[in-house]
Amino acid sequence: MTSYNAPVKDMQFLLHEVLKISASDIPGYADLDEGFTAAVLDEAGKVASEVLAPLNAVGDREGCVLENGVVRTPKGFDAAFKAMKEGGWTALDCDPDYGGQGLPYLVNTAVGEIFVSANMAFNMYQGLTHGAYSAIHTHGTAEQKAKYLPKMVSCDWTGTMNLTEPHCGTDLGLMRTKAEPQADGSYLITGQKIFISAGEHDLAENIIHLVLAKAPGGGEGTRGVSLFIVPKVLVNEDGSLGARNAVSCGKLEEKMGIHGNATCVMNYDGARGWLLGELHKGMKAMFTMMNEARLGVGLQGYAVAEAAYQNALAYAKDRLQGRAVTGAENPNGPADPLIVHPDIRRNLMEQKSFVEGARALTFWGASLIDAAHRKGDAAADGLVGLLTPVIKGFQTDKGFEMAVQAQQIWGGHGYIEEQGMSQFARDARIAMIYEGANGVQALDLVGRKLAQDGGKHVMAFFEMVKAECKAHEAEPRMAEYTSPLKAASKQMQAAGMFFMQNGMKNPNAALAGSYDFMHLMGHVCLGLMWTRIARAALTALDEGRGDAAFLRTKLATARFYMTRQLPACMLHLARIESGAEPVMALEAEAF
Repeated sequence: MTSYNAPVKDMQFLLHEVLKISASDIPGYADLDEGFTAAVLDEAGKVASEVLAPLNAVGDREGCVLENGVVRTPKGFDAAFKAMKEGGWTALDCDPDYGGQGLPYLVNTAVGEIFVSANMAFNMYQGLTHGAYSAIHTHGTAEQKAKYLPKMVSCDWTGTMNLTEPHCGTDLGLMRTKAEPQADGSYLITGQKIFISAGEHDLAENIIHLVLAKAPGGGEGTRGVSLFIVPKVLVNEDGSLGARNAVSCGKLEEKMGIHGNATCVMNYDGARGWLLGELHKGMKAMFTMMNEARLGVGLQGYAVAEAAYQNALAYAKDRLQGRAVTGAENPNGPADPLIVHPDIRRNLMEQKSFVEGARALTFWGASLIDAAHRKGDAAADGLVGLLTPVIKGFQTDKGFEMAVQAQQIWGGHGYIEEQGMSQFARDARIAMIYEGANGVQALDLVGRKLAQDGGKHVMAFFEMVKAECKAHEAEPRMAEYTSPLKAASKQMQAAGMFFMQNGMKNPNAALAGSYDFMHLMGHVCLGLMWTRIARAALTALDEGRGDAAFLRTKLATARFYMTRQLPACMLHLARIESGAEPVMALEAEAF
């Protein structure tokens, strides 16, 4: 049986020493003092370790069951969901006008990590609801907000997003689901959607589906797509529940992981729905939900890796195997613990440096979202848009890799289901696929985000890295962090220059290198984070604040990332500069 403890100390360090949130000019951040955030995170950690983590294996083992059109969630999920609602955890950063607590998105992000690490499949029920809430909050009418949001904030009603169809994945312009306008202003929605997470379940009295469909007059492709609110149970004028809508779960998918979350085939048979946002501009409204979801999935990538790492570390300290090559370190025992061996240390350091760096990047991204939404910072909005495919794609690729590495430390026992390590790998795998497969994230980054607004956002990122390095030129202790970061940034710029010089005349030359560029930029982002972490750790040590051992550990981990991980940028650049020919050389028949 695996266990989990929230890394509150590391989170507090990031919030208050690295991001310095209490001193930020973002509205609401001044109230986030160390005592307040510690209280929130400690309580979330208690819920995670005592309520959610014990259900992780239960959900994996039992899965969800479809009976007579109703999906039954695993044993204990209902009670846990009620506890989450009663604790106000579903409403942290939601609008107070609809029953929310109005806290910054950053707080919700930190708490969300804790809940994902403890039980990813369970947390998806409320996580998807938050995305649907955001879409309605941003694009809904006053009447729609009043009707749906209070119940969604409390999670008395949950929410979903319905995009994918059997013949239509990423290319949403191929969808066939239709919306027929009615005299009363509603629409009748007919079609089938697949892979709908939390599409049907027994945790809430209603489910508010947000469904992409084509209404008449919209034209071909995504330009003809609109977004509709389609409740599972129709809502009366007084807010009470009425008749069951013509929407049903036709099948539950049998999946590799996240068994505790119901992944449904949803059938819409003339279901009544209402337009959300503008007609034929559904993609704009859907992307409000998709962008939030992509950041949330990027968080899933490292959050599951965190839980796997904790269990791998405990096993490495406890399992006796062989002797240290430099002499016995457990002379009174039959063997030394695994952690004495250099390759085990290498494995653990790769996990630790990734997870802590990714946490810093995700928290920083959340603070950029708060800056964009709470004070209208257009530069922050542009920057987080650039970072979104990196946070989603790079962090979920590496998160799965780290979950596998954690499993590896357990050896054969990690391959045995009852130990629980295989679940981390199986659960982490989906994050590389849903909310836009990672290849699509890479194409979005290179094909769209780099050139967006004349390339000013990526140039701002380069200037940010340059300024970080320049700020520490007079501090010799920072050179071992800034020098590798500066070199990696130049390699990223060289990759961008290759795309500029070759992409127009041969688009394949850019797109063949897009995946490598996403990873190259991911490493630069984590290098920037570790530089900031090292700076904060040195400052705290110099001023005699905090736990000295913890701070020295941060410096050693930063040094490891810079020397052992950041050199991967050279490999990615070499691949990019090889162009399209090695990738496109074979005719389709030759494969």
